[in-house]
Amino acid sequence: MNFSEVFKLSSQLCKFSPDGKYLASCVQYRLVVRDVGTLQILQLYTCLDQIQHVAWSADSRFVLCAMYKRGLVQVWSLEQPEWHCKIDEGSAGLVASCWSPDGRHILNTTEFHLRITVWSLCTKSVSYIKYPKACQQGITFSRDGRYLALAERRDCKDYVSIFVCSDWQLLRHFDTNTQDLAGIEWAPNGCVLAAWDTCLEYKVLLYSLDGRLLSAYCAYEWSLGIKSVAWSPSSQFLAVGSYDGKVRVLNHVTWKVLTEFGHPATINDPKIVVYKEAQKSPRVLGRAACPPPRAAESKYDVASAPVSLQTLKPATDRANPRIGVGALAFSPDNYFLATRNDNTPNAIWIWDIQKLRLFVVLEQLSPVRTFQWDPQQARLAVCTGDSRVYLWSPAGCVSVQVPGEGDFPVLSLCWHVSGASLALLSKDHFCLCFLETEAGVRPACGQLDERT
Repeated sequence: MNFSEVFKLSSQLCKFSPDGKYLASCVQYRLVVRDVGTLQILQLYTCLDQIQHVAWSADSRFVLCAMYKRGLVQVWSLEQPEWHCKIDEGSAGLVASCWSPDGRHILNTTEFHLRITVWSLCTKSVSYIKYPKACQQGITFSRDGRYLALAERRDCKDYVSIFVCSDWQLLRHFDTNTQDLAGIEWAPNGCVLAAWDTCLEYKVLLYSLDGRLLSAYCAYEWSLGIKSVAWSPSSQFLAVGSYDGKVRVLNHVTWKVLTEFGHPATINDPKIVVYKEAQKSPRVLGRAACPPPRAAESKYDVASAPVSLQTLKPATDRANPRIGVGALAFSPDNYFLATRNDNTPNAIWIWDIQKLRLFVVLEQLSPVRTFQWDPQQARLAVCTGDSRVYLWSPAGCVSVQVPGEGDFPVLSLCWHVSGASLALLSKDHFCLCFLETEAGVRPACGQLDERT
């Protein structure tokens, strides 16, 4: 495992291009595009204000920079650096901006969610979509890029509209019978749309492409409900994380619960491997170094059952209590599901989906900030806000110190599409971590092979 040098960064805005050739990073009002293989700067673009959002087009030929405070979007071309586009929403304001799947249209959401404006880069035409709902996840494209599903709120009722992305014509429009629709998401195969209600009412609704209600699921009533939702890559399973600390896995045949995964504070089963992070200061001549150096040793110990996990007592009299399953993600091969229960914030639970049982628990010394699967294999990267990155695979677990002068708290991370490298993001800097692959060890920056 090797690391690149450290580069400047603002607002953790760092994105690999979808084709894996480029890396875009933002430093205040400047957009820097680097070659992933050499990390040499290919293009340097200057925007009109500090960049608050950056996104690549699906074909990696254009990159979008949004400046919400100014209501501006600027688009840059990698193939024609002299070409650029500026979109000014004016007094309508701007709160969100994203690409359409074809990479030739930009969807801007105005302030107060009054409308979505669809701008065409090819024809310079403009289309408007009214009544977008301000919710957790109100816009979702099908994986094949053919359809857009949009959550809407009109006349005090929730609706979903499905548009054809080729001409932005309305295909279907139906109400969802929800109290306060919180989010929608297409299954990866594009055949089913999942919609879920506010946390005050437990309700998951499954719709077909033509708007038919396939199934409705409610686990319980009169308590806080759904907190997170994730489809498996195969579309066979829908995992629903709830405030009661359980994950319910629905199957795609009957849409009934296949299994429930609980998150107990104590692991009693000796067959479950529990990795506990341990930190030890290096010893000098038989005694602890004083003061201890920055890079204190960190490793994983395998704990013996029963294992008690660190729990957090939530403030139940406040909004958004830190309880329930706040994050979950399937591995790309569908074999594993990783979850985080927010009242055991230091632990990540990894479930075996084939055998429908708990497989591994990782307990960190600090609360888990984020975790993300390798796009190509069952390998999980974790960060906790300290100067280490943690990796788990079925072969084991490892803690890796980020080298360099000064402290580098890893606040977020993102994988390269090949799984050969990982961008580690701190508040003001980022670096790349190059990992081993099946073909061997990935060398340091500037020596990556063509597959990246």
